[in-house]
Amino acid sequence: MSIAYPRRQRQLESLVKKLGLPVVAPVKWQLLDLALTHPTVSESANYEQLEFVGDAVVRLVSAIVLWENYPDCPVGDFAAIRSVLVSDRILAKMSREYGLELYLLVAGSATADQVGEESRLADAFEAVLGALYLSTNDLQLIRPWLDPHFKQLATEIRLDPARFNYKAALQEWTQAHFKVLPEYRVVEISQPQHNQERFIAEVWLHEQKLGEGKGRSIKAAEQAAAKVAFFALNTQEKP
Repeated sequence: MSIAYPRRQRQLESLVKKLGLPVVAPVKWQLLDLALTHPTVSESANYEQLEFVGDAVVRLVSAIVLWENYPDCPVGDFAAIRSVLVSDRILAKMSREYGLELYLLVAGSATADQVGEESRLADAFEAVLGALYLSTNDLQLIRPWLDPHFKQLATEIRLDPARFNYKAALQEWTQAHFKVLPEYRVVEISQPQHNQERFIAEVWLHEQKLGEGKGRSIKAAEQAAAKVAFFALNTQEKP
């Protein structure tokens, strides 16, 4: 069913075409309109609930794409790659590629909030995924256009392991199991050798050291420590 305003209906149809979907696709237009309505426009009728659904959808699609294309990939690498794929930075980037900002209804001071733009676009992108999923209660309106993005990004990330986000993967694991964040303790090597790791990072949880890693920067050392910890925790979980 179309929405009440013909101009808005045409805008939404234009977006659906950009996604590579036919206008006759079984899209619930009212949901798509809601997905592109910022809370500044309406406190009760906005994209927040659809964003909640879309967050689960984007994680599911990314997991399926990784499972289908890299069946031999360790689960730790899956989690680290997925953390990048579903990050606000990547979702906002895809949002811009499809011009979602042209369709997003925003009011008040948020229109000039450049700092919050990335988060706003990422939220809207997830809300659109939520609306498309709830239109059919499956992924038929999503995977045809989202899969290619994730396949390309996953390939790029695997070719550059420095982009793996083990810190995000470990944080997700500890929050799910213990409702707390891991703590990183970093020390600088006093006299590092030329072109060698300069920092040592330890990651702790509940006063227990989970892992240790070295790196030429604090960020690299923390990622290395998080990788050790993440794989150790997942190994412990297996019977």
